Amino acid sequence: MQCFENRELSWLRFNERVLEEAEDPRVPLCERLSFLSIFQSNLDEFFMVRIGSLHDQMLLDQEARDNKTLMTPREQLDSCLLRVRELCRRRDKTYKVLMDALTEQGITLVDFHSISDESEQYLSELFKTEYMPLLSPSVVSKKQPFPFLNNKEIYAIAVLHTKTKATKERIGIVPCSGAAFPRLIEVPERTGCYMLVEELILHYLPLLFPNYKLVSKTLARITRNADIDADAIYDEDLNYREHMVEVIRRRRKLCPIRMELSRQIDAAIIAKLCEQLQLDVGQVYEYDTPLDVSFFSIFSDRLRGHADLFYAPRHPQNSPDIEDGRSIMDQIQEHDVMLHYPYQSIRPFLRMLSEAARDPSVTAIRMTLYRLARDSKVVEALVEAAENGKHVDVLVELKARFDEENNIEWSRRLERAGCHVIYGIEHLKVHSKLCLITRTHQGRPFYITQIGTGNYNEKTSRLYTDLCLMTADQEIGREALTVFQALLRGETVDHVQRLLVAPHCLQDRLLDMIDGEIAHALAGEKAQIQIKVNSLSDRVLMDKLIEASQAGVKIDMIVRGICCLRAGVPGYTDHIRVMSVVGRFLEHSRIYIFGTEERARYYIASADWMTRNTIRRVEVATPVTDPALKQRLKNVMDLMWKDNSSARDQQPDGNYIRRMPGTNPVINCQTILYDEAYRMADRQDTVPNT
Repeated sequence: MQCFENRELSWLRFNERVLEEAEDPRVPLCERLSFLSIFQSNLDEFFMVRIGSLHDQMLLDQEARDNKTLMTPREQLDSCLLRVRELCRRRDKTYKVLMDALTEQGITLVDFHSISDESEQYLSELFKTEYMPLLSPSVVSKKQPFPFLNNKEIYAIAVLHTKTKATKERIGIVPCSGAAFPRLIEVPERTGCYMLVEELILHYLPLLFPNYKLVSKTLARITRNADIDADAIYDEDLNYREHMVEVIRRRRKLCPIRMELSRQIDAAIIAKLCEQLQLDVGQVYEYDTPLDVSFFSIFSDRLRGHADLFYAPRHPQNSPDIEDGRSIMDQIQEHDVMLHYPYQSIRPFLRMLSEAARDPSVTAIRMTLYRLARDSKVVEALVEAAENGKHVDVLVELKARFDEENNIEWSRRLERAGCHVIYGIEHLKVHSKLCLITRTHQGRPFYITQIGTGNYNEKTSRLYTDLCLMTADQEIGREALTVFQALLRGETVDHVQRLLVAPHCLQDRLLDMIDGEIAHALAGEKAQIQIKVNSLSDRVLMDKLIEASQAGVKIDMIVRGICCLRAGVPGYTDHIRVMSVVGRFLEHSRIYIFGTEERARYYIASADWMTRNTIRRVEVATPVTDPALKQRLKNVMDLMWKDNSSARDQQPDGNYIRRMPGTNPVINCQTILYDEAYRMADRQDTVPNT
């Protein structure tokens, strides 16, 4: 149907918006470097997960079709790979522009064509004395099989001829990645002059293969499929944590799905490499730019003293709803508290956990953990609580993709401290952000519940926009307890009144609320739905939104990433607007608002409107009932729709057009929200605490 967009192609549109930030001359130089690096890391994960999944689907069922656009896996792959090549050409042009701008700042990346004889002599000695002894070159032959190439690591590839009358062609391979040497080498050409270590190794390949004639050379980088089903390969002989260790080990050896080359090389050699790696030639990409631009962060560190090359410094502020010197839990019992990251600090939540760990009235803490910071204060508080004799139940989701190893280590530490740790439930990820503190007063339990839209991660709370509600609403507390008790039994809840809990009572409740707005519209009344999510791809919900639009319901959606529903398609989505904000901070909060202002119901949630969230994960959405907090959510949504700096409007064909201020004042919603956080914190500082 014309009002649907393929999920993978929609994701590529999102990464295009990230690339636009790198292209935008209004964005400070070092921030543009960061956006280009994010574009690449996003694309790496896209290949590892989504392209890998399409390859698997194609092998299993070539006739399977996407339920939105009816594309087969092969059609999706062909369309995606064509689009990727277009985006990478733009990426390469942007790279050159940024490198020219770095040159103006005194930083240059050179190769052997642009340095003096003296510098080349220095690098020759450096290579022979410090690098050559650490390298492990290999030549592929009958006795030396083709080596395993690690995911996303860079290798120098040499085409070699033997120095005999019967010339034989061989392939030489040298790993260029490793902790033994730095990625960038300072070249004594002038201050701020650098060379990539892989370029140094590539240049001196003849020294590594002295008995061969080097015919051609290139740098190569392999991307491997990371789409592995942890439940499908479950080994009952291992405990679940050790099983996940095995999953990680297997992932490192999954099949390649992309090969990137830094230079053109003979087609026959590419064919040989593809044969060894079981790749199709269509999965090979040749670039004129480095295969990995993560070194941009080093350049940014070198330029840290140039304030004009970065966004103005911003720091999370204290919430005006929290008084210093008083118990956080006591304050939450008086009124609900909602923190808005990164504008407001995560510290009040961390204070609440630490306070609970020490408070004699607290008997239990229950919490779901999905992604954590490396030096997690959350884990420290839970460990302290267990060591103080509290009952601590922690669900650590070991299937949090690419965070499995980190979570395995945290689970071990929590267990050693005496916490009761569980690892999720079969076939479902637990993605909810839920914390329940149980206090006793006069022998009766009293609950404080925290429900959030983002992870308990101190680092990302400074980079992602998220919401954290802390409430002493006892009905919500009792329902949160029901959720935890079900998880401890390896089950999910079938019915709750206040919370929306996937997989059984979130999607159906959302459908009911959309139906409610349809009924108002059909009765001739104003009807409205406002949604803010990261992604929208749930076909059931999208069909219902189309029905609502056709009934006259006004639907405004802020969707940062994937959006498989096209707005403004005549006859289907005439009353739907879709907008995306991509800027300094990653928009991660989820907000659902049903109804016009006088009767609106507000929710914040951990769940996007994707099938994986609504029926394949454990997710929690909570109502926000405090009038002041509802007004804050409304203000955030209204402000985002006024943004004319970072916002893009989706068109009926699925493309996005960036809003530009023109002659109007610049409205950047993230900047304004931070300014407001500073003003409110200053106002709080002028009012004595009571």
